[in-house]
Amino acid sequence: MSQTNPTLHLVCGKAASGKSTLTARLAQNARSVVIAEDEWLAALYGDQMTSIADYVRCAANLRGVVKPHVVALLGAGVSVVLDFPANTVETRQWMRGIVEASNAAHLLHYLNVPEDVCKARLRARNARGDHPFSVTDEEFDQLSRHFVPPSEDEGFDIVTHQFQ
Repeated sequence: MSQTNPTLHLVCGKAASGKSTLTARLAQNARSVVIAEDEWLAALYGDQMTSIADYVRCAANLRGVVKPHVVALLGAGVSVVLDFPANTVETRQWMRGIVEASNAAHLLHYLNVPEDVCKARLRARNARGDHPFSVTDEEFDQLSRHFVPPSEDEGFDIVTHQFQ
């Protein structure tokens, strides 16, 4: 059996920037698994999530469980595509802890998409009803106020995906 070099893929981008689409594409590689925050939150806390404050609380609970799981997967040679938004310095510090605990290679994919494009995609997604959570324009704006693009100083290997 050949030796594998597992990679932790992280994604950063505003709501509806294409993070889940990118993670699905990244996970097409052999020995890769996607762990999607929205799916886990909907299954575990869906009826408890009615506000952004609820999201923050439930996401923090989920992170406590996910970190050792991701470290174990990487240790077993499986690449992980973590479909959790790396949109704040605090969240990226948690992700940095996974990188350090696993000693795995990593890539932080930054989707740099204009807000008007994200909002149009968000409205279309809400209309289709195919996402576990609906986000209003006001909620998008509230979330966007907390968004901080990644910085080289944070110690990540960053790949920027420009909107085209």
